[in-house]
Amino acid sequence: MYFCKNKHLIIMKKILFLTTVMSLAAICSAVAQDANQRTDARVKSPDGRVEVVVAAEPGKTTPCYTVTYDGKPFILESSLGLVANIGDFSTMMRVVGTDSKDVEKDYTMPQVKASHIHYKARQMDVKMRNREDREMVVTFLVSDNDVAFRYTIPRPKEDNPKCAVIQRETTSFRFPDGTTTFLCPQIGPMTGWERTKPSYEEDYRADVPMTEKSRFSLGYTFPCLFRLGNEGWALVSETGVSSAYCGSRLSDYDPQKGYTIAFPEQGEFNGIGSATPGISLPGSTPWRTITIGKTLQPIVETTIPYDVVEPLYEPTQPFNPGRYTWSWLIWQDNSINYDDQVQFIDLASEMGFEFCLVDNWWDKNIGRERIAELSRYAQSKGVRLMLWYNSNGYWNDAPQTPRDCMSTSYAREREMRWLKSIGAAGIKVDFFGSDKQETMRLYEDILADANRYGLQVVFHGCTIPRGWERMYPNYVASEAALASENVYFSQSHCDSEGFELTMHPFSRNAVGTLDWGGIIMNRRMSRDNKSRNYRRTSDTFEMASGIVIQTAVNCVAMQPNNLSELPQFELDFLRALPTTWDETRFIDGYPTRYAIIARRHGDTWYVGGLNGTKETMTLTLDLPMFAGQTVTYYTDRPAAKTDNAIPEAEVRTLKVDKKGRAKVTLQPMGGVILRN
Repeated sequence: MYFCKNKHLIIMKKILFLTTVMSLAAICSAVAQDANQRTDARVKSPDGRVEVVVAAEPGKTTPCYTVTYDGKPFILESSLGLVANIGDFSTMMRVVGTDSKDVEKDYTMPQVKASHIHYKARQMDVKMRNREDREMVVTFLVSDNDVAFRYTIPRPKEDNPKCAVIQRETTSFRFPDGTTTFLCPQIGPMTGWERTKPSYEEDYRADVPMTEKSRFSLGYTFPCLFRLGNEGWALVSETGVSSAYCGSRLSDYDPQKGYTIAFPEQGEFNGIGSATPGISLPGSTPWRTITIGKTLQPIVETTIPYDVVEPLYEPTQPFNPGRYTWSWLIWQDNSINYDDQVQFIDLASEMGFEFCLVDNWWDKNIGRERIAELSRYAQSKGVRLMLWYNSNGYWNDAPQTPRDCMSTSYAREREMRWLKSIGAAGIKVDFFGSDKQETMRLYEDILADANRYGLQVVFHGCTIPRGWERMYPNYVASEAALASENVYFSQSHCDSEGFELTMHPFSRNAVGTLDWGGIIMNRRMSRDNKSRNYRRTSDTFEMASGIVIQTAVNCVAMQPNNLSELPQFELDFLRALPTTWDETRFIDGYPTRYAIIARRHGDTWYVGGLNGTKETMTLTLDLPMFAGQTVTYYTDRPAAKTDNAIPEAEVRTLKVDKKGRAKVTLQPMGGVILRN
């Protein structure tokens, strides 16, 4: 009996063991089954209207993401990932964990579209592993109308490798069928005048189907604006690009992939430097940004380029905003002499402007000793000089001097020490022509060195800023557009000025300050104001452009003759025009047709309106900031029916009703300004 009892116990133990094994097998099977199923990670904006879904489906080529707004697709299933020399993080990725948290911060930036910014978002970190079990983290920051995401590769536990080269990104952006585009094409390396391109100075095309190829078959420069039929708008760009990465762009559209991230061409920067960026580990890519909304309001008002970055150094002193005069736009190279520059210093002083920009060849035509003398004269008139420099170097053939003063650390050290000694306020550096990491390092080095000597910096012939206003406190603005100089060179650009300046508030200027280069008050593009190209825009248009186009150091491209030619009310307006804003609001507009933007400086609201078309527009504007008030109203009378006539400006008052509605008329290529 004892034997039988033990036998029974043995049998029971065997049954229990088999049951346990079977249960464990079932659990393992379930885990394996889950591992082979699609894994979704979701995050919503604080207001719940924007949702990002990240999916990693085993067997699928790449992980992907979608973006919806109010439940409607704005970004269809699009690829995530990158390929590095230490591993492929674009295929067969599996999600191994997610972390989420709330992000909220306040910061002050007087030189952009709003002086005080409150940023609130939801952050989601999606941890993935590739086939070699190497980890990559995709971080999403989702605010009420903005999505920003980037990739981070951690340092492995074994502490090597400590660096990586990012060979390509598989990041893509797929939009719904029927989406149209407002894009500027990328041009090839070492092209254009004196091999100075690419410099973001090509023509935009408006409302073009996605399927149409870019002009040079190299895709499109950031930012990229898309109209999703009647559903809304999306603006794609990037921010946080420093010396730690290259600048990127969008490829041509592919019906299967959509638009993908493209790196610089190897031939850029005269072939010097790699087209692929290198990072130290742990290391992150820049932020890819998507701003979406049912209207253009979120795009005009977005602060996402600054929200997700931090200052890289402290300013050595306060950097002052202001306005500057500039002889070169109309008087050109022949004006770079001592006597002509005195005229433009006197003009700045008479108008109460803070700066005068002395352009190329000053070292040859005026000389350093007399420039120091000119700077002393300017300061005696309450004006400070900004001086032009060639960035070169060895990266293009632009001949203008001073050359070789900004291209090396020791040359910058010598030059900037001298600039500080003569009391210069800042520098304008021109002719870069590349988005390579090597070029981004040059931008950063110029900015960091200039900060040590209390110099502000403007870039021309250059890339777009990518969060630089916050990252580099002495950075002022960039050109990176088909800018005002072309109005001097070609009548066709005079004819298209309205098209360009009603495009930029919704694209180029939406992501960074824009030195377009002039509120142009001469009617003709000549020193005598009687010959050469005709300006097509009204005086009110030009004055309103100082509100619509945002930059903290703004060019008022007046000429000395304007002091006696312009009506007093125009001179008074330009004397009082601010360049810093506490708040910005989109009122109305459509890219390349018209733009109505409101900006507040202290307690004063300015509403600027531009008509970029050849047709008269009558609009009823919603202006709650003026409800029930009688405001100053700058407008235009219809143009005379003669060749090359433009609308004539006038100023009067306008009563805004209690609901904040005001009816205004914009003449062809004309403008409006309302001010309380």
